[in-house]
Amino acid sequence: MNIETILFDLDGTLIDTNDLIQASFKHTFETYGYSFSDEDILHFNGPPLITTFSELNPELKDEMIETYRKYNLEHHNDYVKPFPGVEEVLDQLKAKEIPMGIVSTKMRASVELGLEVTGLSHYFNPVITFNDVHNPKPHPEPVLKAMHELSGKKETTLMVGDNYHDIESGKNAGVQTAGVAWSKKGEAFLQTYQPTFMLQDMHDILKIIGV
Repeated sequence: MNIETILFDLDGTLIDTNDLIQASFKHTFETYGYSFSDEDILHFNGPPLITTFSELNPELKDEMIETYRKYNLEHHNDYVKPFPGVEEVLDQLKAKEIPMGIVSTKMRASVELGLEVTGLSHYFNPVITFNDVHNPKPHPEPVLKAMHELSGKKETTLMVGDNYHDIESGKNAGVQTAGVAWSKKGEAFLQTYQPTFMLQDMHDILKIIGV
């Protein structure tokens, strides 16, 4: 079945925010007296911050989120850049008039900043963020919302992401899914969630849709 609509996660998929996220978590944990290895911190990357910090410390979750966001925002532009091939591929997809949207678990301000700093804003409409849904990924709601706004169909929509909740959200929504081999979590980890496709390189999307 041809792919006619493409939805992308942003952080870790299109733009490289891995070091920023790692540093933001590390700063927050150290501020509140927690000690985690870099490998441990990697496991916190993905779910909404409210989920992560609520499980860690329900009483201090709001303070920890504020600390994380403040550090993340202050250091954002020092770290963030598009992954190799992203702009070239998005140009080709746009030229082919493929409808594209963003589906992120991040807050809108963070998502918009990432798109602005990397110059990718003009490729995507809609941009679905944590603020726009009642149930973030892995719930199907954000994927379905973006798909409907693009007038897409389940069987011809592709959800692309670097983490398990991207693939699960896509599956729960009944669309095709693609993991990215450049995920910080690793290709082998993503393969356990059985995405429809695994992208070794951003250009693989062009092969999938026949461009």
